[in-house]
Amino acid sequence: MALELAPPERTASAVEAARAVAERCHEHGLLERLGHVLVPGIIPEDGARPVPLTPRMDILDVWTALRPALAPVSGLCTQVTVFETESALADRVRKLVGAGMDGVVFVGKPHGSPVADTPGPTPQEALTRFRGQVAHRGVVLMPTRRGELDRFETKCAHGATFALTQMLYSDRIVGFLRAFAARSEHRPEILLSFGFVPGVETRVRLIDWLLHDDGNADVAPEQAFVARLAARSPQRRRTDLVDLYRRILDGVGDLGFPLSVHLEAPYGLSDSACETFSALLDHWSPLQAVRS
Repeated sequence: MALELAPPERTASAVEAARAVAERCHEHGLLERLGHVLVPGIIPEDGARPVPLTPRMDILDVWTALRPALAPVSGLCTQVTVFETESALADRVRKLVGAGMDGVVFVGKPHGSPVADTPGPTPQEALTRFRGQVAHRGVVLMPTRRGELDRFETKCAHGATFALTQMLYSDRIVGFLRAFAARSEHRPEILLSFGFVPGVETRVRLIDWLLHDDGNADVAPEQAFVARLAARSPQRRRTDLVDLYRRILDGVGDLGFPLSVHLEAPYGLSDSACETFSALLDHWSPLQAVRS
């Protein structure tokens, strides 16, 4: 199981932030269930983001602080490829691997970035380029995105060993993976992503914004589900998310993909988020699957 931990603001103490995360995870029984923490690379996106991005610490600094606090938990990170020259990206990947990162998710052009501003390697090119340096090479998987079946097969052919899904708020991933399994022999590990939805989402709508894909009607049901969750009581939100979690795992468990879980709290790792994550893992966790 991988828990996403966004880099703290540059003015914060990475050591104190790491200690607080470790204590909160321990209080809710998550620490012993963790296999990885995933530290995303924070980059500017379009100006419509409901919560403005403040300057954040670099992944390497965050991981240096987190690693001793969460030992023996391993590290994953995301790395946007398109803003770097190939040589600069190679240097960055070397440093990430040297710092003990267990895997890297190669990410493409973010929301609102003009093509002219993204001259670097594509994720597919990075997968091929770093096949010998990075053992666990990940890509983003978005089952609601147009053309994703072909795109995902291409990424697998270029050397992806695992896929990190977008936050899942419908069981569309089930149909996607069934269709993919029927047409391809590739079976990368799938990190199924589930995001905690707090009541403040009704006002801020950060998750709604993260899901949006202009002109793509397939995203609307997931946005509607998030809106319903946010308007409900904490207990009902937890129950509904556990039900979705169960339906997705029941739907993809027989397709031959190694499965893991990625948990994310876009508004921050609160006690309520930890309680919800514990409820999900009580139903199923990768650790339980290994032991059984």
